[in-house]
Amino acid sequence: MIKREILKKSEQVKLTFVQPYDNTQPKVSVVGNFNGWDPTAAPLIKRSNGMASVSVTLPIGQRVVFRYVTQDNQWFNDDAADAYESSEHGSENCIIVA
Repeated sequence: MIKREILKKSEQVKLTFVQPYDNTQPKVSVVGNFNGWDPTAAPLIKRSNGMASVSVTLPIGQRVVFRYVTQDNQWFNDDAADAYESSEHGSENCIIVA
C-alpha cells in the first residue's frame, strides 16, 4: 500500500510505503530513483498496527521508480503502484507519481 499526503503550504508530497510486518521474514527497505537505490536509506519500520512503513517527502508530480528489497536481497513490487515498467535487470519496477 502507498499513501499520498500533500503537505500544506508546500509543493511537497509525503509518500508512505506500507507492507505487512512479519518478524519471521528479513527486514525490508524501499529503494528507488529517489534514494539512489540504496537499501540502507529507507528501511521499513515496524508499527503497532502490525504493519511496517517508511515515509519520504518528494516534489509534487515527481515520477518515482521503486521496488522493495529484503536484507537477503529478495526483490518485490507493490500491487498499489500506478504502473510498472521493465528494468535493465529483466524484472519490472514500480512507478508512482508523487
